[in-house]
Amino acid sequence: MHTSYPVSPFSGSSSPPRRRARLAALGLAAVLSASALSGCGSASGAGSSALTMWTFKQSHVAGLRAAATEFERKTGIEVAVQAYTPEDAYSIKVQSSAMTGDLPDVFEVHSDGEDFVYGAAGIVEDLRGQIPASWNNRFNPAVRQSGTVTQDKYDQSVPVTSTSHGAKKGARYSLPFTIGTFGIVYANKAKLAAAGITRPPATWEEFIADLKKTKAKEPRTGGLSLGLKVPSTGLNWIGQPLAFAQLGKEGYEALYGREKSADWGSPNGTEVLTAYDQLTPYWMPGTQTLTIDDADQAFAQGKSAFDVGGTFTLAFLQEAGMKADDILAFGLPAPARGTVKDLALGPIALTGLALNGSSPREDQAKRWMRFLSEPDVAARFSKAASDLSATELGAEAADVLGPNLARLMETFKGTPENTYNPYDTSFRPPTLDMDEAGAPLIDMSPLRQTDPARTGLRLRRLLESYWKAAK
Repeated sequence: MHTSYPVSPFSGSSSPPRRRARLAALGLAAVLSASALSGCGSASGAGSSALTMWTFKQSHVAGLRAAATEFERKTGIEVAVQAYTPEDAYSIKVQSSAMTGDLPDVFEVHSDGEDFVYGAAGIVEDLRGQIPASWNNRFNPAVRQSGTVTQDKYDQSVPVTSTSHGAKKGARYSLPFTIGTFGIVYANKAKLAAAGITRPPATWEEFIADLKKTKAKEPRTGGLSLGLKVPSTGLNWIGQPLAFAQLGKEGYEALYGREKSADWGSPNGTEVLTAYDQLTPYWMPGTQTLTIDDADQAFAQGKSAFDVGGTFTLAFLQEAGMKADDILAFGLPAPARGTVKDLALGPIALTGLALNGSSPREDQAKRWMRFLSEPDVAARFSKAASDLSATELGAEAADVLGPNLARLMETFKGTPENTYNPYDTSFRPPTLDMDEAGAPLIDMSPLRQTDPARTGLRLRRLLESYWKAAK
C-alpha cells in the first residue's frame, strides 16, 4: 500500500492521512479519553534492554535497521525496529498498545496531525525545551518547528470534535523525520527513449511536447496518470503550482480572492486553466476513476509514460517493481513566459519521530532520535528508504542519494519569490473544500464537458459561496 500523508491544506477531505486514518485517529483519541489512559502507556518490552521503535512504512525498515546496527556499534544500545502495515493496522496497534501499556519507546507518526492526536491523548512526550539548537538546526529550515502546536494548530484543536482536542499550545509532540512535496513528475525512461526524449523538460511547454511524443509513440500507454478519483489532486498537485509559476505569488493567491478582476473567472484564471487544459489529450484512459495508489501502480505497470505524485511516490514505485534506473523524476516545470521561471516546490514535514511519554529509557531514546538526524546517517537512511530525510544533507549528499533523490532534493531549493508553498492557505476561504474545488477541473480535463472560461466562472461562484459563508 502507498503511504499517505496529511493534506488537509490541500484537500477538504483528508488524504494523506486519508479519511479512514483520520477516523482511526479520532477513535484513538476518544478511546484513550474515555479510558482515562492519558500518560499511562509504558514502553513495549519494558523488561528488555533494547529500545523499541515502530513505523508504518515498510520502506523505512531496512534503513532504520541499518542505522540501528551502526547505533549499537557506537553506543552499545540495541534498537529493535518493527513495522506495522497498512496504516489502519498501525493505528489500531497504537490504540490497543496504549490501552495495555505496551507502546514502543519511539514511533513514527504523520507530522503535524497524528502527533497532535497522540499528544492530546497524553501518550507522547512534550519535547518543548528539550531540543537544543545544535540538534534542531540540523533540520531543513522549512520544517524546523514541525510537531509544535502553533496558535493556528491550537485553535483547530479547541472544538471538542477535533481529533487533537486537549493538545497544549506551544507543546512539541514530534521531531521532523522525513520531508517531501507534491507536484513531482515521474517518467518511464524506456518510453522516453522510444519517443526520442533524452532529458527532463525545462518548461511546461516542453512537458506538453514530450507528452505528445510519448502518446504518439504508444497511443494507449504513452500518456499521463494521476489519481483523479480524489478530485483535489489535479488542482493541488498540478493546477496550483502551475498557477503560481504562471502568475507569481500575488497573482496565484488572488485567484482565491474576492476580486473578480483577478480570480479564477478572470483572464488570469482562464490563462492558467487553458494551460492546464493542454493535458486533456494525454491523460491515461480512465484516470478519473483511479485512486492515487491505482495511478501510481498503473505507471509502474507501464500503462502510462508519466505519473504525477509526491517525493514519497518514488519508494512506492520501487516497491511496485520499478528500478531506480527505470525512472526519471523531476519537479513540475514552469511555463516559459510565466512570472516564475525557475519553480521551486516548498518542502513540508511528512513524518516525525515521537517519544513515548512513559518510556523507562527516555535518555537512550533521545540519543537514538538525535543519531537519526546526523547528516551522514540521514543520507544513508534516505538512500535505503528512497525517501528524503528532514535533515539538511548538503551538496555532497547527492553522491550518496543517487540521481533521482538528488533531483527531488533540488526541487526544494529556491527563494521566497519562486517557491510554491503548498501549506500556505491563508488567502483562501477558511472552510474551502478542495475536493469540491477540484471537481470543475476534472469536468474540463480529462472529461471535456466544459472549457477553461466556464470552468473559471464555476470556480468563481464556488469561492463566492465560501467567502459569503466565512462572514
